[in-house]
Amino acid sequence: MIQSQIPQATSPLTMWLDYLAELHTSAIDLGLDRVQAVANKAQLTKPAPTVITVAGTNGKGSTCALMEAILLDAGYSVGVYSSPHLIRYNERVRVNGVDLSDEKHTQAFDFVEQQRGDISLSLFEFGTLAALRLFQSENVDVVLLEVGLGGRLDATNVVDHDVCVITSLAIDHVDWLGDDINVIGFEKAGIFRSNKPAICGQPKAPATVAAHADDTGAELHQVGIQYDYNLTGDDTWCWTSGRYQLDDLPVPSLPLPNAATALMALANAHLDISDVNIVNGLRNASLPGRMQCIHQSPTVLLDVAHNPHSAQYLVDRIQQRYPEHTIHIVVAMLHDKDIKSTLEILSPVATHWYPASLSGPRAAKAEELCGYLGAEQTSFSTPVTAFEAAMKNASQQDLIIVVGSFHTVGEVLEYWQSKGE
Repeated sequence: MIQSQIPQATSPLTMWLDYLAELHTSAIDLGLDRVQAVANKAQLTKPAPTVITVAGTNGKGSTCALMEAILLDAGYSVGVYSSPHLIRYNERVRVNGVDLSDEKHTQAFDFVEQQRGDISLSLFEFGTLAALRLFQSENVDVVLLEVGLGGRLDATNVVDHDVCVITSLAIDHVDWLGDDINVIGFEKAGIFRSNKPAICGQPKAPATVAAHADDTGAELHQVGIQYDYNLTGDDTWCWTSGRYQLDDLPVPSLPLPNAATALMALANAHLDISDVNIVNGLRNASLPGRMQCIHQSPTVLLDVAHNPHSAQYLVDRIQQRYPEHTIHIVVAMLHDKDIKSTLEILSPVATHWYPASLSGPRAAKAEELCGYLGAEQTSFSTPVTAFEAAMKNASQQDLIIVVGSFHTVGEVLEYWQSKGE
């Protein structure tokens, strides 16, 4: 076994994260051989009696949050693994709606370190195994696992899950998954299991999804076929699957398509959930950074939309809720995203732009964003300085949207919280 200089379990979480960031040759290293070997050795492949794995281009976090809220109302102990975080790493692991302490994270890291021997793990792989250990240690009833990238080769795919979900399919992560929607569909469908339910919330999904379900023997449940949903009023909707129908459901604050998919996943998990639990969960579900309102007069919304698919959904919501508003858009993005198309989709609702630079190796500079925005724009060094300018310029009746990346929203949210607003 290779002996490494590691922090002790009582060391600060930041020391562990710094160590893990240098442990492997690359931050992203798709493949299951290494992480599967450690998961098998540590007996982490079934961290709870019921496991639901959630993949998709967009909507993974909100789908997990909706299922979490319903399950908690039904009295289950629930663990959620999601990424990336907005401000603190602890956000990636929730148990019963609460982020776990630094100490518990470091204990889990120490466990994985002892189990891995001389196997090199990326930060995400290490963090995934640590999350599984935390859920195991906390004795949760249900684990909701959000896939990090793709599906087939993602570290979460070492888990023996009971139900899997594809929330949506669109082109993103081109450097890793390519720009062919059929290939992306195949990669996401890589989480399918023989004789296990596979829920697909993407209407008219590429043929590779159904083909892979046939190849693996998974039980595919496709929106618009095996289940469906419809708005029935300004604030009510109905959900149907076969002869079963739920009427007069409250419209959640999170996207309705993801709520419908969450209900289908839970229906196939064979858990004890009542109609009242569903109604309460839909009303209670929320998620930071998704149409999150942090201020009124002016209204300030935070949304992590970072690709054309999520940007279009955001624009649709804005046009419905805030017609004829003067809208100030604070935006900063990563350079490996489709910046041009994302900005083009946001443009119809933008009155004033505040393009900003992010930091780090994947960051896009404000000047790159300005190049796509046409007219001469004032650029900003950080999302916070851009946000400060928007707050200064906006009237009380205006709307400010902070968008473009988890990093963008995280920086502004941390700044806002530090002000004690």
